[in-house]
Amino acid sequence: MSHVVYQVVEHDGGWAYRSSGVYSETFPTRAAALTRARRVAREQRVPGATEEIQYEDENGVWLTEHADGHDRPETDVIG
Repeated sequence: MSHVVYQVVEHDGGWAYRSSGVYSETFPTRAAALTRARRVAREQRVPGATEEIQYEDENGVWLTEHADGHDRPETDVIG
């Protein structure tokens, strides 16, 4: 099972949360960014539908993959 961490940080004149180097939108306060990060982390754990997905790889080959909707990551928020 994968593990996703959201970290609340100062960013672009305000506050944001980031995960794997990607920043959210900027919030005016640390509390607002923390509230949203907690919400996003909670939503990330919600199971979805199990489906077959298709995508094109970097070589232009189309692949089909079984995506288990119950295979959700563990999440943490660091504020």
